[in-house]
Amino acid sequence: MTIEQVETEALKLNPKARAELAEKLLKSLDDLSEEEIMRLWAEEAVRRDAELDSGTASMRDAEDVFKDARARFS
Repeated sequence: MTIEQVETEALKLNPKARAELAEKLLKSLDDLSEEEIMRLWAEEAVRRDAELDSGTASMRDAEDVFKDARARFS
């Protein structure tokens, strides 16, 4: 099963079940070594760079992102 398939199935869960799953996934990261965490961040950076290069993602100014986030929580 691919990550995309897992994500699709997870999003079909009710909000409580999704929250429980998210909590379990986040807790599982606590067991990672510093080296593993750095490797995962490097992989994520490469993935995001590839998305930018392919045009499947775009960048936004941090100021705009923070402005939108503040508006959502005010």
